[in-house]
Amino acid sequence: MISHGRYLALLAALFAVVWVALAIDPWYRDDWALENVLVVVFAVALSASRRRFVMSRLSYTLIFLFLCLHTVGAHYTYAEVPYDAWIKALTGRSLNEVMGWERNHFDRLVHLMYGLLLAYPMRELFLRVADARGFWGYFLPLDMTLSTSALFELFEWAAAEIFSGGLGVAYLGTQGDVWDAHKDMSLAGLGAFIAMLLTALINARLRRDFAREWQDSMMVKRAAPLGESETVRMLRSREAGR
Repeated sequence: MISHGRYLALLAALFAVVWVALAIDPWYRDDWALENVLVVVFAVALSASRRRFVMSRLSYTLIFLFLCLHTVGAHYTYAEVPYDAWIKALTGRSLNEVMGWERNHFDRLVHLMYGLLLAYPMRELFLRVADARGFWGYFLPLDMTLSTSALFELFEWAAAEIFSGGLGVAYLGTQGDVWDAHKDMSLAGLGAFIAMLLTALINARLRRDFAREWQDSMMVKRAAPLGESETVRMLRSREAGR
């Protein structure tokens, strides 16, 4: 089996080819640059962490697929990816007409894929760093998906306010839907829920200790309350140590 290092290098090379190809003559250069800010930050963070935290090939593959989808959206802008023209050229039928859609839904697809593809890498992070177990190993990736989706919607809103005019509208990509942010977050949550449900079903079938670990994760680990009681305990401990 190919080593983690070589596999990651292969994915990085493939993504570089995709990224460079779609960096050539994007439809709106300013929007393309803005869309790629988070990609650069994420790629640098992923590269910097690989020595101390090597993820599974599956996690790297899922991240690669999501970044490829995002790169396509950045080239055309999410509101103008011509997926309907591509499908019509292949099948002779318009997907939007068949589904009764009146808007471009590529952005909806990518938000769904955000949860579906990235929830598992998030789960690997929680299991290996935060030592999450049982229920929490499935709930926390879903929770993180929803929270980061909300943060991204806030980032989009801030960017649209700062870069007003055509660039702000192109980046925000609401296409006139006042509930766009809510739907995007809901789809990301749905994708993460599906990913974690599939993961749980696989683990339930393959792991003998699945039920016991799930049950143990729901047990109270510390009977004493925290809050003001813990504050008093720490103050007393500090005074006793003087």
